[in-house]
Amino acid sequence: MEIRFKEYYEKLLKQLSLDFNCTLADLQTKENIITFSALNEGRRSYSPGKPFLQMVTLGANTVIMADECLHGFLYDWSKNVEGHRLFEFDNLMKLNGELKKYGYQMNPTHHMFLPCCNINVEEHCQVKWLYDSEIRPFYGDPRFPNAIAFPTPCPVRPDRIVVVAHDGDTIMGMAGCSEDASHWQQIGIDVLPDYRSRGIGSYLVTLLKNKIIDMGDIPFYGTAAANIQSQNIANNSGFKPAWVETEAIKIEEGN
Repeated sequence: MEIRFKEYYEKLLKQLSLDFNCTLADLQTKENIITFSALNEGRRSYSPGKPFLQMVTLGANTVIMADECLHGFLYDWSKNVEGHRLFEFDNLMKLNGELKKYGYQMNPTHHMFLPCCNINVEEHCQVKWLYDSEIRPFYGDPRFPNAIAFPTPCPVRPDRIVVVAHDGDTIMGMAGCSEDASHWQQIGIDVLPDYRSRGIGSYLVTLLKNKIIDMGDIPFYGTAAANIQSQNIANNSGFKPAWVETEAIKIEEGN
């Protein structure tokens, strides 16, 4: 198995151009870019309907895909600001204030990782592999909100593979992947409290990452900015940061 980060990164640019309705050049320029919301074929979809606002940075500029009603505000908000700084708290608060006028608010940022190196895996514990329909019995299990869709299967992002770590008949943890776009498999991990800090999370994520690559697909990993344990698992499993994204979500009634 060979890790081809450059090849994965080039494919990432193509995927993000679909997700954010932009060109490859838009993702690599110095200027911030504003595009119109669209439902492009092959995109990753994390919310129903046309997105009101989504934004992404690969470390330089930011591309913002948004409803036309926001474009005037976004131009003034983003001009003369380094792209990555638009993800800082003060700037996101200003954006959040504008979104509330339309019944939306900002979601947390998602820090995303691509595989960058091979990790030698020595047998750590007993594992069991499950595929597609074999995963179904675990839906709704509150122990695994990150490894698989919770509480029910997600048709637009189907869970494809699960690897479960066992201590005899007891489950210690589970890593799973969902196909968020064609051949793009996002990995999630849950380790039960009694078995944390034993390397089980890194072991399962590494096993699953290697399996996905052997299949010819691209594994990726996402976590929150303050989730240091999750970021450590990504690093220990041979991933490195590649992009950051976030989106607006509708404000639920009563909030």
